[in-house]
Order: sequence, then structure tokens, then C-alpha cells
Amino acid sequence: MTKRVVVTGLGVVTPLGNNVATYWKNLLAGKSGVGPITHFDASQFDSRIAGEVRDFDPTSVVDKKELRRLDLFVQYALVAGQEAIEQAKLDLDKVEKYRVGVIIGCGIGGIGVAETQKEILLSKGPSRVSPFLVPMMIPNMAPGMMAIKYGFRGPNISVVTACASANNAFADATRIIQRGDADLIIAGGSESAVCPLAVSGFCSARALSTRNDEPERASRPFDKDRDGFVIAEGCGLAVLESWEHAQARGAVILAEVGGYGMTDDAYHMTAPLPDGAGGAKAMELAIKDAGLNPEDIDYINAHGTSTGQGDIGETLAINKLFGGHAKKLAVSSTKSMIGHTLGAAGGVEFVAVVKSIMDQTLHQTINLENQDPQCDLDYISEGPRKTTVNNVISNSFGFGGHNVSVLVKRFVE
Repeated sequence: MTKRVVVTGLGVVTPLGNNVATYWKNLLAGKSGVGPITHFDASQFDSRIAGEVRDFDPTSVVDKKELRRLDLFVQYALVAGQEAIEQAKLDLDKVEKYRVGVIIGCGIGGIGVAETQKEILLSKGPSRVSPFLVPMMIPNMAPGMMAIKYGFRGPNISVVTACASANNAFADATRIIQRGDADLIIAGGSESAVCPLAVSGFCSARALSTRNDEPERASRPFDKDRDGFVIAEGCGLAVLESWEHAQARGAVILAEVGGYGMTDDAYHMTAPLPDGAGGAKAMELAIKDAGLNPEDIDYINAHGTSTGQGDIGETLAINKLFGGHAKKLAVSSTKSMIGHTLGAAGGVEFVAVVKSIMDQTLHQTINLENQDPQCDLDYISEGPRKTTVNNVISNSFGFGGHNVSVLVKRFVE
């Protein structure tokens, strides 16, 4: 019999707060975490804004000496992981370490470290390149370092599927637990790519918003005046475990992972299928995996990046799958407030989804002032909404055509 997978802990580092309580409070308040770039001098860039993590202090979790050997995306993961483990009340002395895993997605890894070390190579020669370049750069160091910190010896994987990475991590973790190969997995995504090389690359692709004078209003999913996404950074993690394991240790269950669906557009390097068919199929598979019907879904946390093709494609996907029920669905975009955290997006949005179920409240899509006629759904533009939230789909779509939909539902024993 397939095991049920439940959520028992959450942790985040985001542009709207470095813990779940602050993050959720600011989401419900409709605040924006987007501002001028401070990580580097962006004065010569077309896009000079980002959703940066602020007031981040990892020293309570990571030794100061160790910090110099860890890229920010790894630091974010360790801090978010600590919060999730603490909420889950995981007794590290009692769990079977070979039955505890870590799966953390990351789209780009330590691209900032690679950039700075390349400059050292060119200016000072190969002997001056850091011996920690490779371990600081490779994406698998986020789950690897978490395993080292806590002694978790179970499945340890980094998923790299661009902006779908974190949702792929949740999907992989769910299936591993369902088939009995682990009791508990810390899963999600982490990213820190607000650096000159990454920003210039997205600028050259004309993917980023250039609303530099109004950063708080720049990320505007489904709005007719949107002009690109806002790059951001952060981490969102969750403790997933089998219901039997959670029950045996007396854990508080926050929600249940009902299922997931994965497809690929097989169409274009960066653009989605114009008719949204790939995204529609991913949602369809997630609903089927959960044993539900389309009309059972209450809310969709949209990928909603604030790009021209992306927002229309996702809207078409929702209409294609849900038909008449699409107009009854509530839809909103977390990215409207924090920007696009790339490989971490599904992670920070998963946390928002679980909180939506716990509080029976949905956050809004901010900056939706002039709704695109081609985006014809209920995107919750008026403010937070108290409503029944039982079954939720969280969408993540990535460059390369990756589509991953994760279905989270209210836990009923």
C-alpha cells in the first residue's frame, strides 16, 4: 500500500522575511520585497531591481569560519532547514539517520562564486583561485551540507530543472517516501543568483522588468502593463514524512502532499507552449495522482512570473484543464510580492500554500491594476481572502519546458 506523505515543518529565507511567521504576515499584508539591487553596482544594467534577502544572519546556525566556505544559497538552505526541523520537533537522537534524506533543488548554484573566482583567475592567475570554488559552486552542496550538519544519511539529491527545481524536489521526495525508501525527507529549493553575470544574462534575454523607478510595482503578474519578471533569491523548505512515521513520534501534521504531475513542453528553450498544453497536463496528472477531480481544487498558486508569454500560457492551461470550473478557482502569484526566486520558487510557494491551508486564507496578487484581457481568471487582486482551502495546486514551470504541479491538501486523518 502506498504510504501517505504529510508535512510537519516549514522554513524560509525570503525578501519578505527570514522566518515563516514574518514571511506569511507580509504576504497577507500585500507587501513587496522588491527594491534596488544592493549586492553589486547595477547602475549600468537595464534592470536594476531585485527581490534581495535582507538582514540575513546565519551565525546562529553556521559557524563563522564555515561561512566563508559556503555560497549564500547553501547558507539560506541551512537556516531554512533549521527552522523546518525545529517546527517539526525532530529528535535527532531518535530518528534512524539512514531513513532521513535531503532533496533540495537549485537552478543555477553558486554562479556568483564562479564569477568572482573567474575574475581572480584572469587578474592574479590560477594559483590564487579558491580551493573551495568547486564545492561552493555546485548545486548539490545545499543538501550535502545539510546532511553533514545533522548526520542525515538517507537519499541525498540536488534537482536542477531551472525554475521547476523545487517542485521536482517535492515530487521526488514524495515518491521516495511513498515507496518506503525513506521515512522523512527535507525538501524544497534554494537560490542566490542576484549577481552581475546572472542579471546581465537575463537582461540580454530581455526577460527582466525595467521598471527601475518603481521597484515595488515592477512584478505584476497577469497585468496588461507587465514587462518581465524580477529576479530574486531565497529558500523554501519543508519536512515531508510518512504519516506512520509522523504519527509514531507524535508530530503535528500541517498538511498532506496529495500528488504531483510532471511534463515537458518539448517546444522551446525558454518559451512555453502557446496553448499551455504542457502545464495543463502536469496539473491533470497531479489531480489524478491525488485521486481527485478538477472540480475538487479550490486554489492554484500560480507560477505567475509577470512575463508576457508565461502568464497567458498558464491562464490558457488552467482554462484548458478546468473548463467551467476555472472561473470558480482562486488563483494568485506569490512572485508579485517577492519576485522570481528561480530554483527556489516552488519552495517558497509551497510554504505559502501550506500556510494557506492552515489559516484557510489566500494571499493576493499585488500590482494587478489593469488586468490583461487574455488573463481572465480570479487572481485575488483585492487583498487576502478568507475562504475554504482544502485542495491546492502549486505550479512551477522552468526553462527547457519543465512543468511540475504539486497538489497539497488539508490533512484529514
